[in-house]
Amino acid sequence: AAAAAAAEWKPDIVLIDFGLASTSVTNSSSKKKSSSLSCHEERGVDLYVLERAFTTTHVGSDSLVDEVLRGYKSTCTSSDSVLQRLSAVRMRGRKRECFG
Repeated sequence: AAAAAAAEWKPDIVLIDFGLASTSVTNSSSKKKSSSLSCHEERGVDLYVLERAFTTTHVGSDSLVDEVLRGYKSTCTSSDSVLQRLSAVRMRGRKRECFG
């Protein structure tokens, strides 16, 4: 009976956007560039928090995280820059875990 119930279970995945990354509009190109880098950093941190939430609460969720990042890359025009920031954030997170 449990196997039959498990075979019928088809969950919906719902992603909640907490809106942690902010958006802003600037007129100055230097401010815009600085703001863009800051925005990419914030988005990278948001993706890192989401990634950590998945991996710490769902063992073996690496493929789910990969799928989220693949979807992000396919829809976000600045994804390359954001994913580079995500890599930098991951490195800082690892240092924090190792050295407190």
